[in-house]
Amino acid sequence: MSYKTILAILDTSDNCAAVADLAFALAAEHDAHVIGLHAETVSVVPLVAPMEIPDPVAMQALHEMAHAETVKIETIVRRKAEVEGVSFEWRSFASSSGYGSAPLIESARSADLLVASQADPARPSDSHVDVDNFLLESGRPVLMIPFIIRQPKPIKRVLVAWNGSKEAARATFDALPFLKAADEVEVFSVDPVDNALQSAEVAGAEIAATLARHGVNVTLATATTSDKSTSEVIENRLSDSSIDLLVMGAYTHSRLWQMIFGGTTKSLLHSMTAMTLLSR
Repeated sequence: MSYKTILAILDTSDNCAAVADLAFALAAEHDAHVIGLHAETVSVVPLVAPMEIPDPVAMQALHEMAHAETVKIETIVRRKAEVEGVSFEWRSFASSSGYGSAPLIESARSADLLVASQADPARPSDSHVDVDNFLLESGRPVLMIPFIIRQPKPIKRVLVAWNGSKEAARATFDALPFLKAADEVEVFSVDPVDNALQSAEVAGAEIAATLARHGVNVTLATATTSDKSTSEVIENRLSDSSIDLLVMGAYTHSRLWQMIFGGTTKSLLHSMTAMTLLSR
């Protein structure tokens, strides 16, 4: 198994280079085709003239700004594609709904892997990408790049956050090309419980055995939350083990639960320290 169609979500001129670099690096490794996807989005703001109608001059100015950003991003990415010599195509859609529009989601559903960047924590409003929407609507895995990582790095050490859920299972198998190529893969369970197949002490043994049959160099580890949250325990493990890629299922609770109570996915996406592959 390998990734043959990689969709690069090119959001802003600040983060498009990092997304393109990783997408092109993966394409070279897997002999894949890259689709550069951009949503030309005009900010929805109240633009009211004295007659209580939208100000056409201001609206035109916003459209021109959005289009200028599109042209800048396309120029940056096309130049990189030419230098790298990878199979590439550009897709841009103008829509008031931005990255939630149907054509973008349809493009995502036909890709093996989506690549996107975490928004700049100092300027989160600059980003128009709704990662939740891609995860919930596309049915495809999303590889997120932390804002602190601007150049692609080899993925040698991988942590699989395993809780036995269908989302975790999907993420694990979606990440199989990375797992097979990695030097070390750790199946990591937080606060595991006994089940019909195995005790808490050997949580993840079943999925680890399956990965081993694929030739993955895999080990098991468990931890308890104690006075920390699950996300904090995972973050500590990422740091302590110098992990290059975190693999995890996204939103194992309902979206409403996440909105009200928060959750591990939201916490880890907010404070990313390693590239993260998510599936749902």
